[in-house]
Order: sequence, then structure tokens, then C-alpha cells
Amino acid sequence: MAENQKACFRTSIGGQALIEGIMMRGPEKQAVVVRDQDGRLVEKVEELKFIKDRYPILGWPLIRGLVNFLGAMVNGVRALMYSADFYPEEDEGEPSRLEQWLEAHLSSKKLESLILGLAVVMGVGLSLFLFMVLPTFLTGGLLYFFPGFPLWGRNVLEGLMKIAIFLLYLWACSRMKDMRRVFQYHGAEHKTIFCYEAGLPLTVENVRVQPRHHPRCGTSFLFVVIFVSILASGVVFGIWPVTNVWLRTAVHLLLLPLVVGVTYEFNRWVGRHSQEGGLAAVLTAPGLWMQNFTTFEPDDSMIEVAIRSLELVLPSQQGKDAW
Repeated sequence: MAENQKACFRTSIGGQALIEGIMMRGPEKQAVVVRDQDGRLVEKVEELKFIKDRYPILGWPLIRGLVNFLGAMVNGVRALMYSADFYPEEDEGEPSRLEQWLEAHLSSKKLESLILGLAVVMGVGLSLFLFMVLPTFLTGGLLYFFPGFPLWGRNVLEGLMKIAIFLLYLWACSRMKDMRRVFQYHGAEHKTIFCYEAGLPLTVENVRVQPRHHPRCGTSFLFVVIFVSILASGVVFGIWPVTNVWLRTAVHLLLLPLVVGVTYEFNRWVGRHSQEGGLAAVLTAPGLWMQNFTTFEPDDSMIEVAIRSLELVLPSQQGKDAW
């Protein structure tokens, strides 16, 4: 019985690939480990403070999904900016007037917060445009040229277009040389978590043989967000046949918090039962396939970074990180 429980262990520890590094987030701490240009491992560890501890309602089901998603966006961008500092771009000459003005009027901390905020807003805005707004406007143009096209057909086409744009986006990212190394670190992160969940010692040899596709990956989460949004909008527009492009876009945006909340709870359930076979395994299959675009086999130096970042966030009490 004890061996079976150990084999079925699922950890809540998760991570994110960075520029030549990995961020791991556990129940108590968050760690960023980056390999600098001299080959050394640079570590940054922070104690975690959760907003749900101050406002318990933000930890309720359906609400916690959106809260955790936004928190992950902010922490992810901050960690990415931190890792990028170890690999600065080549000097491109004198700073612009805007850069000079910002440096003169804002402290380094305020400037960092401003850049972080802009990066998060731009990231969310780009995602909303690509996967929500653009398909709605493209199918709206279809109705302009073919006014007799049935509304149910538009709903189906809009959903298919969201999936197609998402796949094209992942494919394009996977073809970029710099992104490929990030996706190798992504694979190292998954392999290390699998090794830990299997109860094996965290060594390069043990991690290397683990699979790189993990059911609780962010890629799977984003795919399910798009799929749930297709189902939700199909139901809403089936009951309320909206044809106006701007109104349809507004409805999509209003549904988004609910979609993210439902997706988060869905991923929690699937992640807990995915390796037990049955329905959960079937539901995770599309997301796992998507990870062929976002995870690649890492080299041993990348695995070393992943192992160290995981070791730094292991809880003080064994089992506290159980999923």
C-alpha cells in the first residue's frame, strides 16, 4: 500500500522555463536558478506570501483560478526579466530620449515595476487579441461577404480558427532558435518533476530518462482555456444569437474569468487522475500532444539547473506539496 501511494504521488510544485534557467514554485518558496555566461549557477530564493491568506474568498473554487493565473503571469514575467539580465543584448548606442526621461524621473524600483506592468499588460493583450478578438473579427468579415451564413456555422468556424491560430503560434515559437533553448529547459523542468514524483533520487541520470510531457503543463492549461471558451461561447451565442462583432468580442471578454476559473478546476482534477487511465487520460491527450511544440529534450547542464531549482523549493514538511 505504501509503495502504491508513493507511486501515485502528485506534487503541486510547478515551474517555468527562463532564459538559460528555470523558476520553480513550491508551497513555501519560489526559486530562480540561472546559468550565467561563465557557466555558474546563480540562485535566487524567495519566501512566498499568498493573497488568499489575507482574503480567503480569493482561494475559493472558480475564483482562485483567475487569481492564480494573474499571479503566475506577474511572477513569470518578473523571473524572465531577471534571467534576461544575465544575457544582455549588445550595446546599441545612446539611450533614447524616453529612456533618459524614465531614468531621470523614476527610481530603479519604480522603473522595474513599470516595465513589469507593461510587459504583463502587453502579454495578456496580445493573447486576447490573437485567440479571442482576431477570430471574432475574421468570422465577422465572413458574414459581411456571406450574410446568409448560419450563425451556428460561424460559432463552429470561430472555434476552429482559435485552435488553428494557437497551433500556428506554438509552431512559430518552436521554430525560433532562442526559444528552442527555452523549450529545452521546459523539458528539463517536466522531467525533474516526474523524477521527484516517482520518488527517485534527483540525479541527472534519473531525470534524463523521464518523459518530457507533463499533464499539468501551462501549455495544456492554455489549450483547455481555448477549448472551454469555445464551449462557453457556443452555449451563450446559441441561446443569444449575437452577430455584432463588437458585442461578440465584449461577451468573449466577459466570459473569460469564468472560463479561466473552470479550466483551473478542470486541470486540478485531470492532473490528479491523468495517470490512472480512463476519462482523465483521454482529456489530457490533446494538451500532451501540444507539448511537442513547447518541450524539447534537454542536455545535462539544463537538467542540473532544473534539479537545483526543485531542490530549493522542497517543503520543510514532507508531503506538504501534495497535489
